[in-house]
Amino acid sequence: MTFTLENQRVKLSPLQIEDCEHLLPIARQEKLVQYSPSDIATPAALKNYIRIALEQQQQKTSIPFVIIDKKTISFAGCTRYMNIDWNNKVLHIGSTWIGKEFQGTGLNTHVKFLMLQHAFEEMGFEKVEFRIDERNQRSRKAVEKLGAKLEGILRENVYLLDGFKRNTCCYGILLHEWQGIKSERFEGYSSSTSS
Repeated sequence: MTFTLENQRVKLSPLQIEDCEHLLPIARQEKLVQYSPSDIATPAALKNYIRIALEQQQQKTSIPFVIIDKKTISFAGCTRYMNIDWNNKVLHIGSTWIGKEFQGTGLNTHVKFLMLQHAFEEMGFEKVEFRIDERNQRSRKAVEKLGAKLEGILRENVYLLDGFKRNTCCYGILLHEWQGIKSERFEGYSSSTSS
């Protein structure tokens, strides 16, 4: 399953191995994924990261995207639907990394709006989750601003590249909460989808 999501600000296109060369300058930025267990800092590591994402897509547990900033017409990073549980209609939005020059510009909010809207309104999911390192205050505030609720903290459940075992904050948005969140927090946002 591949499709493109976009609005006036951002385009989410299906991730491909060929995107590696465009994403590498972003992936090499210092401390970009310091709270993540993923290694993306070298050409080999980034190719492996993309390869794993595409394998998960084949297994129908992930739908990865490359993020394109339409304002600057440039590659901005990656994101994906992941840990997709089709039976229980629950998925995660995660593995998101965006170049530092795009952070704080509102781009990520457009990304999350498109993904939330599509998950709830087109794919028929009933819950969207976000998993974030307890120490990552910036990302935690960002998902709280989206309307996600903190549901609990998984203690020492993921090893990071430096050997630190993080606590993971679990946030969620339920389908019945979505329309209120959409009208309250995403007024004026719009989208279009193409296969």
